[in-house]
Amino acid sequence: MKTALSWVEAFWKDEEGLGTLEILLIVAVLVAIAIIFRKWIVSWFQKLIGDANTNLKDNSTVSPCIPNPTTSCAP
Repeated sequence: MKTALSWVEAFWKDEEGLGTLEILLIVAVLVAIAIIFRKWIVSWFQKLIGDANTNLKDNSTVSPCIPNPTTSCAP
């Protein structure tokens, strides 16, 4: 248990890792990609929502099958 605790403490105090500049560069690249592919992303999202809405409308017209001892759900 003591070795695990000392490992966690050493990991917490470790100075190596991502710095502010690296994080800012990653964010800048992600924003640039989002701006470049903005129209494609918006159209994909609208298609995704439209498909989901269509599926919900189609499924709402079908009555759910609730089996009981006198009926079955088999077609």
